[in-house]
Amino acid sequence: MAEESTPVAESSSVKKSVDDPSAGLKSSQFSIMSVYQAAIAGACRYITVTWSKNIMAHTLCFLVDGYGDGNQYTCKIDLKPWHFWNRKGLKQFDVAGDQIDVFWDLRTAKFSGGPEPQGEFYVAVVCQDEVVLLLGELKKEAYRKTRSRPSLFDAVLLSKKENVFGKKCFVTRAKFDGTGKEHDIVVENSISTSKEDPEMWISIDGNVVVHVKGLVWKFRGNDTVSVDNMSLQVFWDVHDWLFGGGSGHALFIFKPGMPEISQSAEESSFSGCSVTGFSLILYAWKLE
Repeated sequence: MAEESTPVAESSSVKKSVDDPSAGLKSSQFSIMSVYQAAIAGACRYITVTWSKNIMAHTLCFLVDGYGDGNQYTCKIDLKPWHFWNRKGLKQFDVAGDQIDVFWDLRTAKFSGGPEPQGEFYVAVVCQDEVVLLLGELKKEAYRKTRSRPSLFDAVLLSKKENVFGKKCFVTRAKFDGTGKEHDIVVENSISTSKEDPEMWISIDGNVVVHVKGLVWKFRGNDTVSVDNMSLQVFWDVHDWLFGGGSGHALFIFKPGMPEISQSAEESSFSGCSVTGFSLILYAWKLE
């Protein structure tokens, strides 16, 4: 039998969990949040998908905006990795009067230590017999199981946010365009060493693309690099690593494409840039 969940009014606690990366760290140390734009019942909506995992729980959450009705609608799936039967199922919730069905099959899913599966799975969001959002590679199986047709409008991945943890080295894998090749991303720093002038290195697929010397003075900045003949904007803000007493996080944004020509020198700086389109956002937390 399908489980049901109910819509909740937007509140400060909901907003904080979405906007503030520190909000969920006490209960969920590892989390990956992706924001999609999709067509649901003829309306363009934003769907936030969050995979979270800690010692006690492994969850998959959906948050759908109310398209101006003042509400946000949520659905939480407790995957419970130690219970095999929870690796496949169906859950229903309501979005402004429209029933949403979430189908998932993670029985053969491959994980690499993080909360989000890397392959051999599907998660399908269905409304009015249309698959409005489909995650994973098992697409044929998803359409067969849901008995639904593809949406006329493909969901678009707008941003992906991830919390990464380390002491001097932070590692993740990501697709910069949301659909293409996966890249290895490594951020290293020499903070808190005998080195008087700390430095930072950002590498992609084993190649150093950004090297910042004098990090104390250049703790916030941006650069445009080339990865596989693709222009990639890289933004960083490591202020809290240097001056936050060890309790804060650094922020990195990777955005495909060249900077807007209309941007002034001041606007192109990290603090003044309005980041639009797809962006990979990393919150890097230092472990003491």
